[in-house]
Amino acid sequence: MNYVITAPEQASVAVAGTEQRFPVHRIYCVGRNYADHAREMGSSGREAPFFFMKPANAVLPAAAGQTATMPYPTLTSDLHHEIELVAAIGKGGSDIAVADAPGHIWGYAVGLDMTRRDLQADAKKLGRPWCIAKGFDASAPIAPITPVAQAADIAHAEIWLKVNGQTRQSGRIDQMIWNLAEIVSHLSRAWRLLPGDLIYTGTPAGVGAVQRGDVLEGGITGLTPLHVRVA
Repeated sequence: MNYVITAPEQASVAVAGTEQRFPVHRIYCVGRNYADHAREMGSSGREAPFFFMKPANAVLPAAAGQTATMPYPTLTSDLHHEIELVAAIGKGGSDIAVADAPGHIWGYAVGLDMTRRDLQADAKKLGRPWCIAKGFDASAPIAPITPVAQAADIAHAEIWLKVNGQTRQSGRIDQMIWNLAEIVSHLSRAWRLLPGDLIYTGTPAGVGAVQRGDVLEGGITGLTPLHVRVA
């Protein structure tokens, strides 16, 4: 291909236990997908899921056993953590039935949806998009992806986040308002899912601010944990 400028590097995430990498196409995020988090953000009930996106190069891959460094972003003084299960799509499709959705998932990972909360609050008040609050550089830290066949019982896994050794968030994947299959099905009605898409599936209650120098440790039963330091 004869590009007029140098093509950008392909965003990718490590695959657990191998030298292989998973190429990232798009990043979808599900909003308020745990009832307790929905309540703490001022919502309630089993409302229809809604989605927002981050650019593919927002991923901040963390190697197994290592701590990734995340620069504290500009334009904010209220950077929040949101620990999430990430589903990596290996088989694309549109209008995917809930029963067929699990077959489209290639693997799972521990991820963080980092949020400039003050900018998000301002955008909400003004009825504006959240892009500036959610889609900034390095806003999607992620641990290596574990293939489905090697993962534990994700549907009933525990999910948690510690900041400087203190537990901030704790819950279970089965506390999701919309489960993984339902999320994939809903998304595929709005967009044609493609191999390489990542879906951040929502966060339990306990979101809060982090400061420069904080060390975040996130985990989900059966998956490679995520370690991130805010620089």
